[in-house]
Amino acid sequence: MLNEILIELNPEIGKLRLRHFYTRLGANFYNIHSLFHRLYGDRPDFKPQMVSLVETLAQRYIERAPHLCKSDLVRERDYNWFLSQKWVGMALYCDRFAGDLKGLRAKLPYLQDMGVNMVHVMPILDCPDGASDGGYAVRDFHKVDARYGTNADLEALAATMKKREMLLVLDVVVNHTSDDHVWARQARAGDKKFQDYYYVYDDRETPDAFEQGMPEIFPNTAPGNFTWDEAMGKWVMTVFNTYQWDLNYRNPAVFIEMVDIILFWANKGVDILRLDAVAFLWKKIGSTCQNEREAHLLLQLMKDCCQVTAPGVLFIAEAIVAPGEITKYFGEDAIMAKECEIAYNATLMALLWDAVATKNAKLLNLGVQHLPAKLERATWLNYVRCHDDIGLGFDDKDAGLAGYDPYSHRRFLIAYFTGRFEGSPARGLPFGENPKTGDARISGSLASLAGLESAIESGDENAIDAAIRTILLLHSVILSFGGIPLLYYGDGIGMLNSVEYLADPSRRDDTRWAHRSSFDWDKAERRHQPGTVEYRIFSGLKKMIALRKELPAFADFDNRQQVLVDNPNLLVFVRSDPVSPRNRVLVVANFNNQPQSMALEVLQPYGFFQRGPMRELCSGMTVDPEEGSLNIPALMCCWLTD
Repeated sequence: MLNEILIELNPEIGKLRLRHFYTRLGANFYNIHSLFHRLYGDRPDFKPQMVSLVETLAQRYIERAPHLCKSDLVRERDYNWFLSQKWVGMALYCDRFAGDLKGLRAKLPYLQDMGVNMVHVMPILDCPDGASDGGYAVRDFHKVDARYGTNADLEALAATMKKREMLLVLDVVVNHTSDDHVWARQARAGDKKFQDYYYVYDDRETPDAFEQGMPEIFPNTAPGNFTWDEAMGKWVMTVFNTYQWDLNYRNPAVFIEMVDIILFWANKGVDILRLDAVAFLWKKIGSTCQNEREAHLLLQLMKDCCQVTAPGVLFIAEAIVAPGEITKYFGEDAIMAKECEIAYNATLMALLWDAVATKNAKLLNLGVQHLPAKLERATWLNYVRCHDDIGLGFDDKDAGLAGYDPYSHRRFLIAYFTGRFEGSPARGLPFGENPKTGDARISGSLASLAGLESAIESGDENAIDAAIRTILLLHSVILSFGGIPLLYYGDGIGMLNSVEYLADPSRRDDTRWAHRSSFDWDKAERRHQPGTVEYRIFSGLKKMIALRKELPAFADFDNRQQVLVDNPNLLVFVRSDPVSPRNRVLVVANFNNQPQSMALEVLQPYGFFQRGPMRELCSGMTVDPEEGSLNIPALMCCWLTD
């Protein structure tokens, strides 16, 4: 089959010397063919589509710049390169952080000052004004939105970042397009070819059959999963918003188009592609149309195709799903990752916020204990805040084991973080609130959720100190847990909730814009002034990041061992150097607002404190146990080493 396909390729391709391409194609073709056949083998056009796919891979390889091909070879040899402890990420909106891509390029020194060397630039592809879903309703997948700059600006940013040994992360929305995309416009005009790029129906019979199993993503603002398009005279599937048309991956042409788009941006110098809404890729009547087996097959096929043309490029799975589902996006029935190398650890994020509200680590310990094991050559993105809302996605069984009724406990957490619970210092906002069920997710900046906003309003220095300690505690955990820590752009200087979005009619009903505000560069300058809130947060983070990079024990090779202790306020784990296991770091996090103690006997099996005191790395202080117990200050995470 491979020989037959190569014969049918464009003759111009055959004239070129493509040694590495053919080697990789040969190594991956069995998987590519098997997956493509499993998805599309019953179609009469299977072989022409297969030829089209291989031709797309070859054409993008030919276009790939020499320095990117060289980088591919280096990363193929050191295939675990991204598991190193040296990587620290930040997610940001380029316009709100620096105006545009040129501005972002000029502001890279700020990120490097903190120690950030992986930058996730939030969606920048061309979208319509207004109906853009924050950049996730793409009108042109091959073009940077003019509001942020040009494709050339992005390539210049990527080149500069490579010189600074920084990684560039970019979004590709693989599940849907804007209804103003050229494919949608042609479908609306009656072109059957492009109507088959989407889920389009003449009447409600099939949509109603789908709806029986499909939940609503935005029940208040976009109820249902189908929208009537008057100009087309048909119903179209719109799972997210009415202006976002879901792509039909039952059509192999759609898959090939999306692979081409992924490789297009890989060739612009992007190191990591964040694939958005991957859980929704395959739709099946009688199911929720989420996490379907075929969605995983599509991701495996995308990864195998990328391995042929741009093997140095990684995938992030944007799949905020149940804890038991998330590791499937690394790949099922495998030892090494075969879908996406990186996935969001949304469970850890939710558990950390639970610990902040309850002032204990009961649920956190249980959740960490029951986190599914990840594959080799795969890693987590560990984060505290991001551009999105906070979903309370911990396991109900774990909540029950912690002594909570899951429903009541989630109601408490919503009340706590939205400031409705008496005594709560949090100033979050509800998002997607369902008045019938009381369910909601939570918006707000890290600092405001941690109590800094209310503390500054009251002028209470103790409360300000507690909020800063909470911010540093949360970051200390994600920096030491195992995986790539991902910071959010305003959190390093304690930016509070913004109300600027309320003046924009297109955003005022979406509380997530409270933590998507313009970066305050005047506030950032105060990071140089000792004693300021900004200095205390920024310098604390900067020091922890620098220490992390020096500790091989913080690389991610399944080298974390949880230590279960009697004190419910503490999270304790050991990180070991994968090369020299005797080099270890004991991490002890106290989520209570009072000092806590831990009996030394629980550490005896691990050999800690047997040769005398240990050193706390962040403070540089010697830690000597008293009367057989270790004392941990309030709201602090200690990194202890022999």
